[in-house]
Amino acid sequence: MSHLVTERGTPAGPPPSPHDGGRGRLVEVVVPVYNEEHVLSASIERLHAYLADTFPYAFRITIADNASTDGTWTVARRLMERHPRVRALRLAEKGRGRALRHAWSTSDADVVAYMDVDLSTDLDAFLPLVAPLISGHSDLAIGSRLTRGSAVVRGPRREVISRCYNLLLRATLAAGFSDAQCGFKAARTEIVQALLPQVEDEEWFFDTELLLLAERNGLRIHEVPVDWVDDPDSRVDVLRTARDDLRGMARVGRRMVTGAFRAPVDGRDADGRGADRGRARLPAGMAHQLPAFAVIGVFSTLAQLVLFVLFRMVMGPLWANALSLVITAIGNTAANRRFTFGVTGPGRAFRQQLEGGLAFLIGLALSSGGLALLHAAAPGSSRTVEIVALVAANGTATLVRFLLMRAWIFHPRRLARGSGTAATAATAAPDARAAEETGGTVS
Repeated sequence: MSHLVTERGTPAGPPPSPHDGGRGRLVEVVVPVYNEEHVLSASIERLHAYLADTFPYAFRITIADNASTDGTWTVARRLMERHPRVRALRLAEKGRGRALRHAWSTSDADVVAYMDVDLSTDLDAFLPLVAPLISGHSDLAIGSRLTRGSAVVRGPRREVISRCYNLLLRATLAAGFSDAQCGFKAARTEIVQALLPQVEDEEWFFDTELLLLAERNGLRIHEVPVDWVDDPDSRVDVLRTARDDLRGMARVGRRMVTGAFRAPVDGRDADGRGADRGRARLPAGMAHQLPAFAVIGVFSTLAQLVLFVLFRMVMGPLWANALSLVITAIGNTAANRRFTFGVTGPGRAFRQQLEGGLAFLIGLALSSGGLALLHAAAPGSSRTVEIVALVAANGTATLVRFLLMRAWIFHPRRLARGSGTAATAATAAPDARAAEETGGTVS
């Protein structure tokens, strides 16, 4: 359990007045930091000057130091002593989510927010971020780098990773927001304090889980397009974070399926139909497709492992993996075509097998790459270790294959535009109608 040390300056501004139209509301901006001694002072001075000069509401800046090992805490204390509207708290354990949880759960502000210490997001977006929360129009607000009107400067690697991550959220967990990872978010305090006990992650997946929980409970999430410039000094371990995010998505998905992903909030969607609608919402057709795909995937994986072991007796691991995947990929595509996506008849079957072959190539690259890395790192690995590595790589490949099948190969609109056979049209119609009824898209 974390040990929390908190130091406060003098109270931040006058108390709220019921006759001031909300202008006396208190907004708390949390800046989580870890070993940011070199940039902390300049960033907080810039943020404080901006808010003092332009922000129309009372504010407080909270520096949340989560277990820094350099001089970050010393700098934070100096800033607190210099500015009455700056406070600092120190945690004994790392984790951005942990720092935000502590700061937000103890806040007495009307609105809580957070931004990254590098201030990559243009501060002019901060008032548009919090204004709908103060007015009561929205419950949470996020800055988005992926919506129309945003201006982003960053390298292609992080751009691709960000877009793929948010695509995964929309395709697998029905996320309606566009950018889960932008370090520029705010929420009404009473709302976020009701959600926090149900948020399990303590690190980078924390705010994604918070947003998914809010949306699942029918809360309104306001998006603001932002100007954003990548910090070249960012020390985020992208691969480790991506792995943890995938684990978080799987955990949240299980909670959604079991009905455990709920919080004691009175949400309402834009159509006024309430939180129950948000809790029940899944992408059209997915309630049937996921179990069917999972069962077929289990049998395909077992078949592939058996074939791999047999072929491994007469050939190398990479060739054995490739050949076993080719055979099972054909059967997997045919089974998913019939049982997961309900497509019958010979129409376009050959083309769909070819398109399924592209998904197979992605699986081949992932699993073969995993085996190659295994043998490069640990030459002479046993068959058992090879199989474990293969199962791990195939898990990632399976998720990618499902998304490609659902969003491309067997997309209902694509099927309806295809050969026009009765079987295909009948299959496409129910999901298309379901998408229209829920106001969403089938993808």
